Amino acid sequence: MNVKGIEGLSVEQVMEEVRRGGRFVIYQYCVSVAIMSFRRSSMIHFLRSGDSGKRKGLPYTLLSLLAGWWGIPWGPIWTVQTIVNNSRGGKDVTQEMMALFESALPTQAEPAPASHQPAGPAAGR
Repeated sequence: MNVKGIEGLSVEQVMEEVRRGGRFVIYQYCVSVAIMSFRRSSMIHFLRSGDSGKRKGLPYTLLSLLAGWWGIPWGPIWTVQTIVNNSRGGKDVTQEMMALFESALPTQAEPAPASHQPAGPAAGR
């Protein structure tokens, strides 16, 4: 899984950071070439508690402002949508990511059932 911002963190550390207010977000950007427009999503970014989602989304917003509005009719529409989304801190995908992280944690193993074989020298008779 390619997530920007979790490099070097264990699953448990990421989950603890989310409990403290961290979140996973995706930013959008729009690029237009002649009459064709493309709206894409960034890779997933992990924001620790206290990180500014708006500031981290600024490069995607600037890209959209510079290259997004050229294609008619979708360029201007998608550019405005991406700016609104990014100015709100990106699309929050924390719930989906936490489900993935929780499935990656090892489950507690159930104790092995006790064997019902008789013990001692009479076991073979």
